[in-house]
Amino acid sequence: MKIALPDQTGRKVDYLLVGTPLPPAVLPPDPVRVVYSAAHVVADPHTATDPSGPAAIDWDRTLAFRRYLAGLGLGIAEAMDTAQRGMGLDWSRSLELIRRTKAELPDALVGNGCGTDQLDPRDVISIDQVTGAYLEQAEAIQAVGGRIILMASRALVQVARSAQDYRRVYRRVLDSCDQPVILHWLGEMFDPALKGYWGTDDFDEAMETVLTIIEENRLRIDGIKISLLDKEKEIILRRRLPAGVRMYTGDDFNYPELIEGDAQGFSHALLGIFDPLALAAVHALNRLGDGDVDAFRALLDPTVPLARVIFRAPTQYYKTGVVFLAWLNGFQDHFIMLNGAQAMRPLPYFTEIFRLADGCGLLRDPSLAVDRMKTLLAMYGA
Repeated sequence: MKIALPDQTGRKVDYLLVGTPLPPAVLPPDPVRVVYSAAHVVADPHTATDPSGPAAIDWDRTLAFRRYLAGLGLGIAEAMDTAQRGMGLDWSRSLELIRRTKAELPDALVGNGCGTDQLDPRDVISIDQVTGAYLEQAEAIQAVGGRIILMASRALVQVARSAQDYRRVYRRVLDSCDQPVILHWLGEMFDPALKGYWGTDDFDEAMETVLTIIEENRLRIDGIKISLLDKEKEIILRRRLPAGVRMYTGDDFNYPELIEGDAQGFSHALLGIFDPLALAAVHALNRLGDGDVDAFRALLDPTVPLARVIFRAPTQYYKTGVVFLAWLNGFQDHFIMLNGAQAMRPLPYFTEIFRLADGCGLLRDPSLAVDRMKTLLAMYGA
């Protein structure tokens, strides 16, 4: 099977598909690593709402994708940035998403994003406002029996004046949590508004603040997800975590090495890339659970070039690549996103994702993927 794809100059070149779709697989109940897939949402393409308006969600397809992930044995990181939280998905819709997922999958492993995005950072003048917003979201999530992933706050970075301010806010919020939470250290490459989080641009100083927060609230913390796209920084922090506190990699560039680990430890995973790579991740983790590290790496290492394209700078638009693959693979009938985000990448981005996904066996139905790729090319006049 082949398709004519434009190269960087726009010239059509025949591409021959080479991949073999991965077969079905499921994680065991107690997998070798705790793994969350940060799941995307499916937009309603028929809404009359402008892309810049309130999020219009196709709830049937959105929940169907979550059933798919849970059926693979994966955990779900709900209402996070992959779902366009803060980039089209506001707090009210996020809470509805959390409620619907809990009702649909009451026994699944689900962590839910808790933040302060009901606030406009430009209007925030005090730490107490930020704390109150966190507490409001934590209470709402826990009211439906949800577990919390404590996200970084754009509002907090605007008003905090010292590391002590971060410690005070996190202590008050963590005191309100009825189950251990996952902290989230999200770098500015994912959200430029978070530059200087933890009160500094210096990694070592920021790490000391994070470690202090963890030590002061040890019994209320399950782990921390770090998303800095820097494996050395993750390993440094991982080696200093107290016993029993998990490191969840959020490094969508270096996940095979970090999940495999070394003689001094390993990372669990909470990854946006494990939305499009869900099945490959399951196969790889099963091999790791069998003790076959070489097979684990043979399955995941070839996916890294694909991940690096999807998450290339400006990284905050990686969700476009995630949803593009969901469309190619038949999880949804269209390539329309919240906030019009399908338009945030150029055509060569999509053609490269198509080639790389094929090479990894990640096109579930190659003939369907080819047909849909031709539809996209036609939209671009290619």
